[in-house]
Amino acid sequence: YLKADNTSETGLPASSHSEWAAKRLVWVPHVEHGFIAGSVLTDKTGEDEVVVELADKSRATVNKDDIQKMNPPKYEKVEDMAELTCLNEASVLHNLKSRYYSDLIYTYSGLFCVVVNPYKKLPIYTEKVVGFYKGKKRQEKPPHVFAIADASYRSMLQDRTNQSILCTGESGAGKTENTKKVIQYLAYVAGNQQPQQLTEAQRRPSGRRPSETFNSKVGLGNLCQGELEQQLLQANPILEAFGNAKTDKNDNSSR
Repeated sequence: YLKADNTSETGLPASSHSEWAAKRLVWVPHVEHGFIAGSVLTDKTGEDEVVVELADKSRATVNKDDIQKMNPPKYEKVEDMAELTCLNEASVLHNLKSRYYSDLIYTYSGLFCVVVNPYKKLPIYTEKVVGFYKGKKRQEKPPHVFAIADASYRSMLQDRTNQSILCTGESGAGKTENTKKVIQYLAYVAGNQQPQQLTEAQRRPSGRRPSETFNSKVGLGNLCQGELEQQLLQANPILEAFGNAKTDKNDNSSR
């Protein structure tokens, strides 16, 4: 669910770099599938069209301006699409599609993280996975919203500056759910920090008698991770109650 197996999803047999170069593989526009894989058979200089052999062995004549180059096999299911040799629409869509079919819903695109809603539960948000990303650099682990949250949290601690995480997309894309995962991660890592030892004066605000101070087990400095996380997550429905709407893809779309 986190690491790709690099199995080819082009519809053509997996090939080595030399075989890929010899076949001159390209992406051909298709009405139903958007783009399909093909191999250039004839490409005459001075002509605007090429003959392409498709995966089902059929042939098609296509305008040169309509075909798009295919990336070498080593870039199959690449984690960061900024690394693609041929960065075009067909290659981006293919990479996202092939990763999605392997239940790899997170993919980096430079500074951004692209998420495709799986519309099913995946075991990638457990406490074990949180620990897998905690304190790690983004390039050290597979793409995940936890990696984005951790980078923001570490930058806040190190640079002492406010951080922002923008979740954007169409209705039903998963913005609200990923926001919850960010809150879950931040609550976990922040709640597991060693609480500072508070002095008697810090535990007893001005004007309070000793009997009114926080109990040591539930004091502000010792708020456990579970309580903090639940308080943050339980506040979300209250905020949503002030602004939501029904759309074609989401009956309770956050506003």
